[in-house]
Amino acid sequence: MRNPRSIVITGASSGIGEELALVYAGPGVTLALAGRDPARLAASAERCRARGALVETRVLDVSDRAATADWLLEVEARSPVDLVIANAGISAGTGNGIETEEQARRIFQVNLDGVLNTVHPLLPAMRGRRRGQIALMASQAAFRGLPGAPAYCASKAAVRVYGESLRGDLADEGIGVSVICPGFVKSRITAVNTFPMPFLMETDRAARVIRRGLERNRARISFPWPMSAAVWLLAALPPSWTDALLRRAPKKA
Repeated sequence: MRNPRSIVITGASSGIGEELALVYAGPGVTLALAGRDPARLAASAERCRARGALVETRVLDVSDRAATADWLLEVEARSPVDLVIANAGISAGTGNGIETEEQARRIFQVNLDGVLNTVHPLLPAMRGRRRGQIALMASQAAFRGLPGAPAYCASKAAVRVYGESLRGDLADEGIGVSVICPGFVKSRITAVNTFPMPFLMETDRAARVIRRGLERNRARISFPWPMSAAVWLLAALPPSWTDALLRRAPKKA
């Protein structure tokens, strides 16, 4: 969608979410921004206001279904939403041992349940208007399960496939759905990685790539292309060819 005027972004207090808010901020634009850190969220909102946007914020954990729905319905009632970007997510791995059940469940609660909690409260109004756009944040890790981050990879794979399926279901209702699959982008999540991150991208550049893809209603916004090509090949090869290689790869802490 070109020039959306009412935009919801979760996970907007840092990283890609914050940069997306800044990319869209401008006169005549209403931004509804959610995040878990009050100070960072307030700072992000002030930067957007400085660019002329009308901004409201909510300190929110998207895994809280009721609280997320209440907020989104309030936003929709004040300013019908053109674009929702379900960006909030967390990451953790097994660099310190086997992934615990608590860690795995928490990752799914935020990365998958959080997406559902963000999308579904807005769907009835979008369908009624026969207009709107939904963007779901997946990852290059969504294409192949990687030792070292089982829950993260699986949660992002679920988001990717869900979004691609939802796109087909909503296409005839005038609603666009795009799945975003970034590689390594500078953020608080990647800052803790101690291993090499090929094709590491600046956050503001990643946000611009995403906006261009959304303007074109692309089904999958996957970048950077060398990483996309490598991951596609890795996913296409038989596991018997790649398992041994992946077991030797560094693991995320």
